[in-house]
Amino acid sequence: MATQAVLSERVSLAQDLLQRAESLIGAEGQVKLCNKLRSELKFLQRIQSRDMKGAHVHSSNLTQLSAVVQTAESLQSVVALLRVYTFTDELQNKRSLTVDVVADDGLLWVKSVGRKAEALHAVWQGRGQFGDRSVIGQAREFLLAASQHPLHYTRPRILFAFYNGVSGPMADELQRLGVSVSGEVVGVRGAGPEEKEPGEKKQGKEDSDLDQDSDQGSDSDPRPLTCLDRSQVVLRLAFPAPALPPPCPRVNLDVSTLLSLVSSLTHGGCGLVFQEVVLTDQAADERRAPVLPVLEAFMAGKELVACAAAERAEWLLRRVTVVPDQPSPRTLALTPSAAVSPRSVAIFGTGDTLHAVTMTANRKFVRAAANQGVHFSVFIHEPRALTEGKEWRATPVKD
Repeated sequence: MATQAVLSERVSLAQDLLQRAESLIGAEGQVKLCNKLRSELKFLQRIQSRDMKGAHVHSSNLTQLSAVVQTAESLQSVVALLRVYTFTDELQNKRSLTVDVVADDGLLWVKSVGRKAEALHAVWQGRGQFGDRSVIGQAREFLLAASQHPLHYTRPRILFAFYNGVSGPMADELQRLGVSVSGEVVGVRGAGPEEKEPGEKKQGKEDSDLDQDSDQGSDSDPRPLTCLDRSQVVLRLAFPAPALPPPCPRVNLDVSTLLSLVSSLTHGGCGLVFQEVVLTDQAADERRAPVLPVLEAFMAGKELVACAAAERAEWLLRRVTVVPDQPSPRTLALTPSAAVSPRSVAIFGTGDTLHAVTMTANRKFVRAAANQGVHFSVFIHEPRALTEGKEWRATPVKD
């Protein structure tokens, strides 16, 4: 196909992908994905207008970004796109890893692979270009990083989604490691030492960004050389069904939750207009959506704990086991700020140590910690303040 025809096709694809990405509203990283697609679209339109050579067309990230969009559209409860996680490798070096799609409310990490199965298989067998990184090595990094970022004290599952196929032996090895696979699984045949895979070309930018490293062949054991046989489609693997997290039997109560549990607003005192706007707004929210039934339902049948920094009401403490402050190491490592206060570190860190879900209305701390790469197991609810001292100058709500 002529270069201009290819360019026109890819420009149309970029425009379509951008429109679809813009509809992924609510997922963290959606703006980042849209910006990447806009950059690709501008890049393609620029080389289209300048009549550049075909090599520039193949340097586009579009194949990889298309795989990310397709994955996000195919999975349920997508919470993040292109999220970066930090982790410590076997040599105790700090590393970072980009997860293309975080789905199932955070319990599923997905790497979307747009590269051709032939090239992936060749790299796996040590026949790639300098700097190529085997998918198997990347899978091991995903597993290591996921073990250091549990959600609800459960390691997220890993899925590698292949959009241009994967060889049977590679799919088998990924599954042996504990990584789920989706896409077309292709058979292999014997090959001579000098035989190259069809479709094995110089990488585009997307492969350079995601698949290169300096340890070519580091995870490739000596094995008989094989090539893909596209006539042998072994099977087509669908996306895995969503998995529910195991129930957590322990709940850690934050100060904001303790206040909500004992506030007059949640015990019939919400029919007032206060001189303080924030209290009037909370009262209106409580009339519209009572918080106490939601909290009680979540706490039902669970052990309730509160660290010493969160003690507030005597009657409530009869239901609660008070534990000493014992913040986890990753919580203590957070950089202090207006949102990351010592009290919040003590409360959320103690819940982290006890493997308890922390009930809270403190969204600022949760967001600030996430921005530093620490994601806590939390149950977030609407805030309710103590209003008893303000009720004397409040007026009843008019029907």
